Amino acid sequence: MAAFPLLADEAGTAILRSYYEHYARLAERHAMGFVLETPTWRASRDWATSLGYDAHTLADLNRRSVALMLEIRDRFEQPGRPFIVSGNIGPRGDGYFPDRLMPVDDARAYHAEQIETFAGTDVDLVSAFTLNYTEEAIGIVQAAREHALPVVISFTVETDGRLPSGETLADAIRRTDDRTAGYAAYYMINCAHPTHFAAVLRQGGDWLGRLQGLRANASKRSHAELDNSPELDTGNPEELGREYRDLRTALPRLAVVGGCCGTDHRHVDAICRALKQEAENAA
Repeated sequence: MAAFPLLADEAGTAILRSYYEHYARLAERHAMGFVLETPTWRASRDWATSLGYDAHTLADLNRRSVALMLEIRDRFEQPGRPFIVSGNIGPRGDGYFPDRLMPVDDARAYHAEQIETFAGTDVDLVSAFTLNYTEEAIGIVQAAREHALPVVISFTVETDGRLPSGETLADAIRRTDDRTAGYAAYYMINCAHPTHFAAVLRQGGDWLGRLQGLRANASKRSHAELDNSPELDTGNPEELGREYRDLRTALPRLAVVGGCCGTDHRHVDAICRALKQEAENAA
């Protein structure tokens, strides 16, 4: 689950460059902006140590990831289509299960190491994905604020629309905002299929105004099923695009879309086409 080791040599960096360029051209084709998330979801201390990287090498790889995103931005960004460089942060523990619960202070101290590295680069913001309990989110937001970086928080949910910790999405967003004076730029959902959370979104609430991004899974399977699946479930790209379109009414401020587990350029293309068609019909 770690992509950042590819940055250690030119051959691996070339693979990442080609991957991101494919999506940059997709954004170009749809005349859309692009959030360039660095391939550093697992580039924090515990995960890097398990792969044999020391703190110095880890910091260097995080910086290299930003340099690659800046290179792609310089090549593809056009007026009216901003390319945003985001330092990507993942959970300290398992993305699917809250297996290593930290109090807020510990979460802030742990993630501050990677955030400090990003703060020394030209990132536009940092984004934390696949968070499954609130204390870690609060710690990350506090660390980002201490380093004067904008931050985005993305929670994952189970098939019942609740975080794996059992918290509701509304409570997680409200609690994080309450403990951080609303510092997060916005919130997202990732690593869950729209059928897992659509009903929760359609219940309404003022907290939905803080939810501005979706990166859904292609698969309708639960996290437990995905963890034990012998093959990649790519779902149905066109159906996923329609499901994003149908969520627009529940998420009037939806601005950032993409894909998570099982998705590729086909899914992102279908999502872009569906949302563009919806916007054209509304006009």
